Amino acid sequence: MTKILIVDTQRSIRNILRERLEFEGHSVETAENLQEGLAIYDKKGCSLVIVENVFMYEFLENGGRFTGRTPIIVSSGDPQIREAVFAIRNGAYDYMGKPMDMNLLLTSIKEVCSEKKADGNGNRSQVAASVVFRKPKSQPKCGVQEIVGESNEIMFVKKLIEKVAPSEARVLITGPNGTGKELVAKWLHEKSLRAGGPFVEVNCAAIPSELIESELFGHEKGAFTSAIKMRKGKFEQAHGGTLFLDEIGDMSLSAQSKVLRALQENKITRVGSDVDINVNVRVVSATNKNLREEIQKGNFREDLYHRLSVIVIRVPALVDRIDDIPLLVDHFVGKISEEYGINPKPVKPDAIAELQSFAWTGNIRELRNVMERLIILSGDEITRDDVRAYASSVVRQ
Repeated sequence: MTKILIVDTQRSIRNILRERLEFEGHSVETAENLQEGLAIYDKKGCSLVIVENVFMYEFLENGGRFTGRTPIIVSSGDPQIREAVFAIRNGAYDYMGKPMDMNLLLTSIKEVCSEKKADGNGNRSQVAASVVFRKPKSQPKCGVQEIVGESNEIMFVKKLIEKVAPSEARVLITGPNGTGKELVAKWLHEKSLRAGGPFVEVNCAAIPSELIESELFGHEKGAFTSAIKMRKGKFEQAHGGTLFLDEIGDMSLSAQSKVLRALQENKITRVGSDVDINVNVRVVSATNKNLREEIQKGNFREDLYHRLSVIVIRVPALVDRIDDIPLLVDHFVGKISEEYGINPKPVKPDAIAELQSFAWTGNIRELRNVMERLIILSGDEITRDDVRAYASSVVRQ
């Protein structure tokens, strides 16, 4: 057991860290300011300090009493490389961005414990050489939800996004329902040169076939009975940005031919008009269907398929990345608890193991629903019995 002192101005951060670290078997004290933190340290002592960056200069730069005796992990809501380098050079054990990645934090704590055990008394000067700088976890400033996971399968997807996004290549995203295809599309846009432009989404499966052309290309007033005014379509709305055609395998053949023309000529024609309109969009599409099979059945145009699939990114099913379930559970517990305005509930390891045994036919979307159900219905912590009782809709393998 490690005695940990948390010094942070945010009560929610202190409470979340305290609950999780105590769940992991550590003894935790918290303070909201420097004076309170120093008083607790003098009175009770500690083996590790997690300190907000606004207080770190007291501990590091001005010869703070912790330096040289107690390892310090610095946290920052606005991570800066210069500040991180200063912290590490001046004796901090680690530097992390907020919200802190719990897996990285627990790893750091384990490293601290192992080094203190090897050293005998945890003398900082003897273990400093083994410290490795860990770049703070990047925080999305764009409002797009992060892609959670560190499995080989999801890391491959992330690397593809990094490589492909800056290009103008059209991307076809494939994978089962609920795997996060829309999120991949959003990151392709956010990391592209078009990030300052619009991101316009069309769910081709949700629009009746007789309305899809009007939805994509717009219409003129009087083009049909309900066309009481001119309306711009999604291609025009996405001009200068990205058009995301979700579930494109459900698009009618008639609409497919017009999409093909738009991609070939960068022009569209509104329904009820014969005037061409130039458009500049990058098309990213997604489907849960096997489009090659749909081509064989005569349901999808092969020439359109080749236009759309310059790059193909397949998003793996959750059962193919079960190692990511602990990270996803941690993510959803934090996010859902924040939405409900409650403290996150600890999830027992055997509950995680139980969740990893499910088939997850609904993938990430289903896991989120199950976690919300568990947070609502479980007690002070989420146990294996809770999972078995409240996740009954999940089909077992």
